[in-house]
Amino acid sequence: MAVKGAVHQEPAYVLHRRPYRETSLLVDLFTLGAGRISVMARGGNAPRSPLKAQLQPFQPLLLDWQGRGDLKTLTQTEVRPGPALRHTDSLYSGLYVNELLQRILPPGDPHPELFAAYIETVNALADTEDVEPVLRRFEGNLAEAMGLGFDWLLTTDTGQEVEAGSFYGYDPEQGIVSSAATGIRLTGLPGAVLAELARGNLDSRECRRVAKRVMRTLTDHLLQGRPLNSRSLFSHGRGDHHES
Repeated sequence: MAVKGAVHQEPAYVLHRRPYRETSLLVDLFTLGAGRISVMARGGNAPRSPLKAQLQPFQPLLLDWQGRGDLKTLTQTEVRPGPALRHTDSLYSGLYVNELLQRILPPGDPHPELFAAYIETVNALADTEDVEPVLRRFEGNLAEAMGLGFDWLLTTDTGQEVEAGSFYGYDPEQGIVSSAATGIRLTGLPGAVLAELARGNLDSRECRRVAKRVMRTLTDHLLQGRPLNSRSLFSHGRGDHHES
């Protein structure tokens, strides 16, 4: 007989886990069909539990759970082949991405396109030491999922395309705006750089600097004051210039 609220073979990734009660784990997941959810893994923190090794960040999983409340109960775990984040910057970047999702995504709200982008991001981080373009692309995907996507080439207040010799601003609720716009969060963005970013060019130091400023403003807006612990990893490690 089918169990009410039961889900089977759901693609998922662990965003965060922590001890729960005596021997269990409380696990925050990003799933394909259910979005961000929390599950209890009974006995998962017991000394000989296989769940300790299975419920790891960046590990592709197929999960079964049941329950109709906010906290589900994990009933089955299947580990799928996946990449390994061996480089320090890649690992720190992955933790940053996970924490963004954990802090920003509303619970129980599926985002299949963002889930696909997350898989691409994990694979890309495992395959490169130059993590900055990977992070900027994911932040852009997150902005789209949260309804804050924007066009680097178009000013929303005037409807005009940016010009190479002019400077512009950015506001999370408006996107790129003219320098005459009032009450904007970020100013002094060169039009020539915005045009390069519209083409996906993150090769130059200036393009990376502007993209990071914009995406930092965007993620801070989405976080609404909630801290990101992963940022301290960058400030104390090799990746201080990468994080958003």
